[in-house]
Amino acid sequence: MQATGAKVRSHTVATATALTPQEAQIARLAGEGLTNSEIGAQLFISRHTVEWHLRKVFSKLGISSRREIRAIQFEGEATSA
Repeated sequence: MQATGAKVRSHTVATATALTPQEAQIARLAGEGLTNSEIGAQLFISRHTVEWHLRKVFSKLGISSRREIRAIQFEGEATSA
């Protein structure tokens, strides 16, 4: 994107909060490397529903690949105490 002169958007927790809880959960699972079918099976939804949510995630976060999801920290992620 920088080659075209466009500004690259910074991804932060604040950006991730724009996602619905379902979108954030699907994005986390996709970032962990699960396929759409695996995510669907885990969440009891169709792979097409997963695809729909991921398109919304990509649009909201201004990203274009699952690889970029891995770099984003999502609010509410489980942390060990």
